[in-house]
Amino acid sequence: MESIQFCKMSGCGNDFIIIDNRRPVIDEKTLSEFIIGVCRPKMSVGADGVILIENSDTVDFKWRFYNSDGSVAEMCGNGARCVARFAYLNGITGPELAFETLAGVVSASVSETGLVKIRMTDPLNLVLDRTISLKNGNFEIGSVNTGVPHAVMMVDDVNETPVKELGREIRFHADFAPVGTNANFVTVLPDHKVAIRTYERGVEDETLACGTGCVAGALITANKCNLTSPVTMQTRSGGCLNIYFNHHDNIYSDVYLEGDARVIYRAELSDEAWR
Repeated sequence: MESIQFCKMSGCGNDFIIIDNRRPVIDEKTLSEFIIGVCRPKMSVGADGVILIENSDTVDFKWRFYNSDGSVAEMCGNGARCVARFAYLNGITGPELAFETLAGVVSASVSETGLVKIRMTDPLNLVLDRTISLKNGNFEIGSVNTGVPHAVMMVDDVNETPVKELGREIRFHADFAPVGTNANFVTVLPDHKVAIRTYERGVEDETLACGTGCVAGALITANKCNLTSPVTMQTRSGGCLNIYFNHHDNIYSDVYLEGDARVIYRAELSDEAWR
C-alpha cells in the first residue's frame, strides 16, 4: 500500500490534517472519500478538516481547505495559522509568508515560540442587529463574513447555552440559505475577554475553537459593548485567541488573529486509514 505523509496540528483546539501536495500525492478521483475517511474520530486520524498545500504562481503557496464532511471552506482562521507554521517548519517559506485561499490572500507571521499571527481578509456584510425567528421565539443576532459567514448571539452565560441545538437551527435557517452559516454564542467576561462557543458549518457540531468565529464574535461584541482592540476570545478548549482591528464608522479593517499552532505528530497514512 502507498502511504501519504502528513502532519496533525492543532490551533487552540481546532485540529487539522496537513499534507504537502505540491507534488501531487492525493488521488483527485477519491478525494472526497479520502477526506471524510481520515477525519473520522477513532476509526482514523480524526480531525476538523484537511489542508492541502499546493503551488501558487503569485505568493508562497495556495491551500485547499476541506471540512470533515468533505465540503470546501473558503477560509479557516485556525487552519490558516497551522498551515503557516507547517510551511515555515518545513522550509517551504520563511517566518513571514502569504498564501492563497478562496477568501483571498492571507499573510502570516510565525514566531519561534509557535505563536502565529495572520492578517485576515477584510470583513464583509456586517449586520449588527437582526431578529431571527427560532422555534423557541425571536432572538437578536449579528452577522458578518470573516472569510466564511458567521452569526453571533450574545447570551448571559455561554456555558449554559444549548450550542448544538441552537447552533444547528441557526446554521440551517432560511435567512442564511442557501449556503448556511456558522453560529457563535458569546458572553462578555472581565478583563477585556469574551467567552465564545461555536457550531461549525461543515463539521456540523460544536468545535473546541473557530478562528473566523472568534474574529466575528470579537468584532460584533466590540461594537455592541464598546470594547477596544485587542479583544481576547476564550474558546471552549480553554485556549485564547487575540483579535486585533481598526474600527471607524462601523467599518473594520486591518484585522489580525493571533494564537498558538501546535504540531501534534507527524506520520504516514495507509489506504486502511480511509477506505
